[in-house]
Amino acid sequence: MAELEGLEFGKSDFVLLDEVTMEQFMENLKLRFEKGRIYTYIGEVVVSVNPYRQMDIYGKDTIDAYRGRELYENPPHLYAVSDAAYKAMKRRAKDTCIVISGESGAGKTEASKYIMQYIAAITNPTQRAEVESVKNVLLKSNCVLEAFGNAKTNRNDNSSRFGKYMDINFNFNGDPTGGHINNYLLEKSRVVQQQEGERNFHSFYQLLRGGSEEMLQSFHLQNDPAVYVYTREGAETATSNNDRSSHKAVMSALEVIGFSKQEITSVYEILATILLLGNMQFESDGESVNIVGDEAVSHISDLTATDPDSVSKSLLYRTVATGGGEVIEKGHTEQDACFGRDAFAKALYERLFGWIVSRINSIIEVKDYDPVLHGKNTVIGVLDIYGFEIFDNNSFEQFCINYCNEKLQQLFIELILRQEQDEYQREGITWQHIEYFNNQIIVDLVEQPHKGIISILDEACLTVGKVTDTVCLDTMDTKLAQHPHYTSRRLCPTDKSMDFKKHFRIRHYAGDVTYSVEGFLDKNKDLLFQDFKRLMYNSANTVLKEMWPDGQLSITEVTKRPLTAATLFKNSIVALVDKLGCKEPYYVRCVKPNEMKSPVLFDDARCQHQVAYLGLLENVRVRRAGFAYRQPYARFLQRYKMTCEYTWPNHLMGSDREAVEAIVTQHGFQDDVAYGHTKLFVRTPRSLFTLEQERATLIPILVLFLQKVWRGALARARCRRMRAIYAIMGCYKRYKVKAHFWEVEGRFSNVRTMADYGKSVEWPKPPAALSQFHKITVMLHRRWWARQIVKNIPPSDMLEVRAKVAALSTLSGERKDWGVSRAWERDYLANTSSSFIRISKELKNKDEYNQVLFSGFCRKVNRFNRSTDRGLLITDKYIYKLEPKKQYKVLKKLPLDAFTGLSVTSGVDQMVALHTSSQDDVLMCLQRGELCPNQDRVGELVGAMVDHFTRSVTDFLPHPPITLVCLSISRITPRIMNRIQSKFLELLQFWC
Repeated sequence: MAELEGLEFGKSDFVLLDEVTMEQFMENLKLRFEKGRIYTYIGEVVVSVNPYRQMDIYGKDTIDAYRGRELYENPPHLYAVSDAAYKAMKRRAKDTCIVISGESGAGKTEASKYIMQYIAAITNPTQRAEVESVKNVLLKSNCVLEAFGNAKTNRNDNSSRFGKYMDINFNFNGDPTGGHINNYLLEKSRVVQQQEGERNFHSFYQLLRGGSEEMLQSFHLQNDPAVYVYTREGAETATSNNDRSSHKAVMSALEVIGFSKQEITSVYEILATILLLGNMQFESDGESVNIVGDEAVSHISDLTATDPDSVSKSLLYRTVATGGGEVIEKGHTEQDACFGRDAFAKALYERLFGWIVSRINSIIEVKDYDPVLHGKNTVIGVLDIYGFEIFDNNSFEQFCINYCNEKLQQLFIELILRQEQDEYQREGITWQHIEYFNNQIIVDLVEQPHKGIISILDEACLTVGKVTDTVCLDTMDTKLAQHPHYTSRRLCPTDKSMDFKKHFRIRHYAGDVTYSVEGFLDKNKDLLFQDFKRLMYNSANTVLKEMWPDGQLSITEVTKRPLTAATLFKNSIVALVDKLGCKEPYYVRCVKPNEMKSPVLFDDARCQHQVAYLGLLENVRVRRAGFAYRQPYARFLQRYKMTCEYTWPNHLMGSDREAVEAIVTQHGFQDDVAYGHTKLFVRTPRSLFTLEQERATLIPILVLFLQKVWRGALARARCRRMRAIYAIMGCYKRYKVKAHFWEVEGRFSNVRTMADYGKSVEWPKPPAALSQFHKITVMLHRRWWARQIVKNIPPSDMLEVRAKVAALSTLSGERKDWGVSRAWERDYLANTSSSFIRISKELKNKDEYNQVLFSGFCRKVNRFNRSTDRGLLITDKYIYKLEPKKQYKVLKKLPLDAFTGLSVTSGVDQMVALHTSSQDDVLMCLQRGELCPNQDRVGELVGAMVDHFTRSVTDFLPHPPITLVCLSISRITPRIMNRIQSKFLELLQFWC
């Protein structure tokens, strides 16, 4: 809806496309990308295309341009949807959320950072220290979480390998008071293994390349990632991240957030421990397994503040409690020792990341908040979660990530598509159903109890005995053989893209993904020997001890079997969806333009696939057919009733719906709304914005009214004291005044019950001292009398009344008969022909005028003294000359702004002269043939135009060329008529 971009940049809102087709959608998306316009609206949904370059559209000037503005006032931008979510939260005390979705590399993380920066920039204008502190923590937390939770993948240099949802709490002033971060499924397997061309988490490389010599020496590390097994794969990989400068930024951010120096040291000691664990090697002498070299054990012991013997024992042995309570130690094989080492490294990093998030939460969470004292605490949620992924080798992590995206897509369908259409049907709004794909069947395939893939995995993990990944795959093939979105090589033997006993495929909403079942059960069990937990719990490092509270359990204590990784993730995603579902959502749908990370390449097929699975085309169709805003009648009336004289302070109509109709009619929004059973539906945000502007203008007036009442009370108290002082002096004077008052009261006591409300009552002659008061009293009575008459006029008749009042003020005393006694229909041509109705609708759609001021027949005479009938159509934007015999074809169109005045005669003729700024006046004669009795339409034309221009000037509507409506009544004598006859014919010829 943005109005500040030319057509050379394409359509700024996909809703404005000429035809809703994939071809036009992609053509518009590509054009805007090539022109540097990476944001486009679908109503209130922002479609963002990753530009793969820095763009100068996020500075302070841009923030100021979008602050407090409506969506359609500026070009599409992330700041616009951020401001919309903030305004909805602040104005209506409504919890909102911004859901950022798209596949990996589409720009979700950057979008979330810009949203956070904007919210921080527009809040706390008074620069309160405590609020600024909260804002700094919220902003700096992004830097820290990116370092420890993001990594370079083949698709994205800064890919989020965890899901993040942040709630930002706001007080009644709209200032942030705190927040809370939820993290989901950190891809901890990346710690020990990465695909070719990818890197481990940024934090390892930042430490090795950005840490000082003294720091690395104290951690027993070297500044070369290629030395360590866990970072060797990505050591030489080119990346856009500057690890040295990023390390400094993370260290600074940790200090700003509130981490102590000891805590920061502990964080990097754990990173160093993980790197040293990866280089640890084991050797077997046939009977037992030993660690190669004692130096690694001593370094790990030093970094974790534990006993070296305990470290070595935990890596080489496993303590097991028998059924009789006896505790025995079982030595590892070389393979088990490597598995335990890697599991320990992954668990260390996962616990570290979880502790960092919980530590940030402990700093920014709102504490001791009293709603009674501080008002309602509202929330804006920002969701930045991993995008849909399809790799060459897709494992358990990709399975969980893609399941999460299925749930989010289901939420999008639920809120944007299905609920939207269901509400229209429920409210009785005329609606053409939009077909869309509901991915509930895929969600059920994954999470359905007893039948879904997660349930099958959990059952396999709980089964006693040797259950392999292949056995689990066979079970899935058996139970899910008939499911349309599941297949495997066994179920489809001819598909050679899958291997037997290894692969299965799910047909996701975003495309088919082939998963390798190898490692599924181990990752789902997420086993870690209890020895490592007790080792970390017994550490002298308080941070490590805090991370491992489950290490305090004795080996003989029986504990409940923990939930599997898939079930824990499923529960957290279900909780996330429930949390998002109770908020008002705003969506940012990110699109990845190409796989080459090029700022100029636009891969049509790649982008079309994303547009299809994101459901953007269906969203356009729903939005195009729908309404931007809806509100129950009572709530709408409560907010905007002060903008209408018929509803303020309380309406006297039969229902709230009638009162809402009065508000809409007064503001001229009839064509932009639809009335449901319980709600009002507004099609465009512009109408709502106009109401909000008028309401904002009236609120200070109401506040002043309350102040006036109080100041009046104080003034009356002072007045009473003064009257007491002058009581005796003014006794006689008051008697004379009261005598007059009594006389007035006696004469006017029953005017409320009189038929004419006291108009015929004669006023008593006032004393000289009350002459001015008498004039004011008479004026007040006349106003009250007028009010009693006017308030009974229904809103539907007000346009005619206003037009007649305007004609009366202009023509009274100058023209004997101007049609006041008959009903004014204004649009006479609409009652004569269906062809005109069709033409008027086409003109209205084309020229976008709001209303017809007057239409009727007029007569023109050419130079050969031949007369021809024409149709005259006057709207609030243009004046049209129509040909009735040719289906009311438009012969001439002139803008209404070009006319500066109007002249008529004082007789009964129907001659009208329209004056223009170019002095090419238009002269016409209304009505065809002889006039019927009481059919003088000159007064109607004058009244309609005077009323229109008067209201345009008064309400500051956009008619800049018209500053004054000049109407003159000319007494044209026969001698003068002869003089203007030639000019009249010239004007008629021009008009034709």
